[in-house]
Amino acid sequence: MSTAICPRLTTCLGALLLACGLLPLTANALRIKEVAAIEGVRSNQLSGFGLVVGLDGTGDQTTQMPYTSQGLSNYLQQLGITLPAATAASLQLKNVAAVLVTAQLPAFARPGQTLDVSVSSLGNSKSLKGGMLIGTALRGVDGEIYALAQGNLIVAGAGAAAGGSKVQINHLSAGRIPGGAQVERVVATPLQVGDTINLGLEASDFQTARRVAQAINRRFGDGIARALDGRTVQVRAPTDANARVTFIAEMEELQVEASVPAAKVVINSRTGSIVLNQAVTLGPCAIAHGNLSVSISTTPVISQPNALSTGGQTVVAEKSNIQIRQEPGMLIQLPAAPLLADVVRALNALGATPQDLLAILQAIKAAGALNAELEVI
Repeated sequence: MSTAICPRLTTCLGALLLACGLLPLTANALRIKEVAAIEGVRSNQLSGFGLVVGLDGTGDQTTQMPYTSQGLSNYLQQLGITLPAATAASLQLKNVAAVLVTAQLPAFARPGQTLDVSVSSLGNSKSLKGGMLIGTALRGVDGEIYALAQGNLIVAGAGAAAGGSKVQINHLSAGRIPGGAQVERVVATPLQVGDTINLGLEASDFQTARRVAQAINRRFGDGIARALDGRTVQVRAPTDANARVTFIAEMEELQVEASVPAAKVVINSRTGSIVLNQAVTLGPCAIAHGNLSVSISTTPVISQPNALSTGGQTVVAEKSNIQIRQEPGMLIQLPAAPLLADVVRALNALGATPQDLLAILQAIKAAGALNAELEVI
């Protein structure tokens, strides 16, 4: 292992120090709406199968994507046009592409309101640019139709091809239609049911649940709110619809002191990224780490012609040489690090690459010297 400090690691951990500000463990004041949401007030996912028409020869190859021609046949049949089975199977629809249409149906959506929709190619269409989505029914998980989508696509990408060369910027197989869907059915939201509402915390934390209940009781009176567990706070609310909305609006603006999160180190094994929060501390430990290098080389070997074995032809073969070398490692003794700044300095002192640091952190955790939860994503 090299004794020089890895520039990439120094830069990343240095930026982490600046981002965290080298501050002691303090809590910030947050509004209730930023740490909790009312249970039952949620969005719903909608999806549907549709067709994009009007493409400039960049649609699906229907011989490989039969559902494109089948979808068009079904759409034409709804318009009163019936194609013979043989004709429908032999359609070459270069200007049509099969797509999947998705949208989010927000809470309290009413018929007539518009939604943004995302359109993604299902087949081998080269580009959806310039196309128009024809009427597509968007269904929920219960199979009911909740919205209808239609409109011209906005595709952010661009591309050109000529003489076997191709240039493309961004993605051409997906696009969006702002306000491209219209709500047709209402999803009931149980906001006015019963004399209580439940607040669900974004993250399970008993301290935060206790503080949310205390903040509500200070404002509206004792006994109005009580924490049921580390994620749920039950609140007694007015039964009148207008009074309940006013109560919720005022309650969501109340400020609570955010609790210090549990110490955690998140490691991305694919990119080598390492993120620590301010609660991470490090106990004293000693680390010995070395590198094992494996070198594989091939050398061509030419055999002389042999009339009996090769028919008089020269044969070229390869000989592989494998060498394993254990480079000298480094022994570093890390002192106790009670603050994030000390932890980052200690990790920087290792002079390890991000990939080596992944293994080192896991070993420190296994030894009990890393006082944090280690999460590998």
